[in-house]
Amino acid sequence: MYQSHSPDEAVWETRTPPCCSPITAVNFYPFKCSFLFFSPRQSSHPDFGRERRKRNRGGAGRGLRSPISAFADRIPAAESRDRRAQVRGFLSGSAEMNIFRLAGDMTHLMSVLVLLLKIHTIKSCAGKSYPCSLCFILLESSSGISLKTQELYALVFATRYLDIFTDFISVYNTIMKLIFLGSSFSIVWYIRRHKIVRRSYDKDQDTFRHFFLVLPCLLLALIINEKFTFKEVLWTFSLYLEAVAILPQLILLQRTRNIDNLTGQYVFLLGAYRALYILNWIYRYFTEPHYVHWITWISGLVQTLLYADFFYYYFSSLKNNVKLKLPA
Repeated sequence: MYQSHSPDEAVWETRTPPCCSPITAVNFYPFKCSFLFFSPRQSSHPDFGRERRKRNRGGAGRGLRSPISAFADRIPAAESRDRRAQVRGFLSGSAEMNIFRLAGDMTHLMSVLVLLLKIHTIKSCAGKSYPCSLCFILLESSSGISLKTQELYALVFATRYLDIFTDFISVYNTIMKLIFLGSSFSIVWYIRRHKIVRRSYDKDQDTFRHFFLVLPCLLLALIINEKFTFKEVLWTFSLYLEAVAILPQLILLQRTRNIDNLTGQYVFLLGAYRALYILNWIYRYFTEPHYVHWITWISGLVQTLLYADFFYYYFSSLKNNVKLKLPA
């Protein structure tokens, strides 16, 4: 039986779990509660939509633990282990939410908040009587944001979270999906339609033909995937597209060479999020049996390597206490 609970990996079960019925199954293992359906994809982590293989009942690899697991452990010992599993499954959808994965999620969320803060700063200029020079600075501060990258991210999340209205994994999972979907489309709307934010967008510099990235990623997903189904292909497509979605943003920063603080923090947090996920994969490789997912790993590695040049100049600017600038 095929199943998946977490966003970044697929699970193949060679035996039918306890309490299994032809339509749905609920199996209670120590420290885990999972809901299995015949749908091709369920997601427990908002960034990928895949799930890991089940751990051995011996609990191999218990090391770095998440606050959710700690909360579940506070249930009195008299309660059954199944009760603790239900708490973990309902809150996070994954019993082994390690610190690297949680830190990656929070870093990704912070990057979204930074970008929304930047847009709010621009909007506030229109409703208050700031000096003209300050208004000019606020309006210019959005010139470093690439609409092309934001449109690609909106497409990534739209194709990755197709199961949001059909499969409930956990409260955490659903909330994070809604945040990323809502924020990505709202950011695109603000840059395209809001009269103040739209005026500050530097369309002449943001000329990367981002749709040329979509077709190759789709063709690659049709050829290289783990299962040729509609949801699986689109999930794989979202991985490939996310790996290169930052390219328009990086090229825009190289052209303008005018990187304000919020834009620099936004790009850095996006890169840090993916780097933390690589640490999450390494940790899980050594602590979980049969944890091998080449498509996810290679896509994530390519995405992180694209940030390498930016990271170098970012940390150099911090070290020398100078404004961040990328070479033309």
